Amino acid sequence: MGRGRVELKRIENKINRQVTFAKRRNGLLKKAYELSVLCDAEVALIIFSSRGKLYEFCSGPSMAKTLQKYQKCSYGSSETSEPVNELTQSSYQEYLKLKARVEVLQRSQRNLMGEDLDPLNTTELEQLEQQLEISLKQVRSTKTQNMLDQLADLQNKEHMLVDANNNLRRKLEEFNAKYPPQQSWETAGNSALYGRLPSQSDGFFQPLDRNSSLEMGYNGATSNDITIETPSQTANGFGPGWMLWI
Repeated sequence: MGRGRVELKRIENKINRQVTFAKRRNGLLKKAYELSVLCDAEVALIIFSSRGKLYEFCSGPSMAKTLQKYQKCSYGSSETSEPVNELTQSSYQEYLKLKARVEVLQRSQRNLMGEDLDPLNTTELEQLEQQLEISLKQVRSTKTQNMLDQLADLQNKEHMLVDANNNLRRKLEEFNAKYPPQQSWETAGNSALYGRLPSQSDGFFQPLDRNSSLEMGYNGATSNDITIETPSQTANGFGPGWMLWI
């Protein structure tokens, strides 16, 4: 059985749509090339994808010349009937040149990105490879220079930090020479010790409250009970006569 008839409508699946576009685009370009070779015809094919990407094929010298021939054939009767202004004609020629230049630049950009390399021959591929190598060398050289500049900046910052550190160390040594750490610690310790000692105002040296019962040689008897010892007591060894005995 043969293939079923394909219904012509927009493919909703994005991936399937892209695959179908790539296959049919390549087939169309191949058919245009075969037509130009087999029939010695001048074929120009322009395709724009849904993203606006340009795909083209031209069997003539250039796409611009083929388009000019198309313009002459399509609008030849109107040009003969109505003379075109010279300024308009020159502007149109400039537009065609710029358009052709843009197409060349776009195709070159796609080739540099690794796209649309099938139409290129061996010589063009070698030229493209050399161009890429030169560009890669320039990129690497610029990258190396940037890294060297950053390294130099870091080294300058390192020297500045080292100088600042040396200045701080010198100032610290001068301060330690002027105020030795041991002396300052002793002074601080003495001041702290003296600060902890209570003053008389805090009651450390306050006199005790008088308690008659705790006084030396005190007794509750009256003054009439106190007698003076005679010298005979001294002779007995009890003490001198000036002492008071209870």
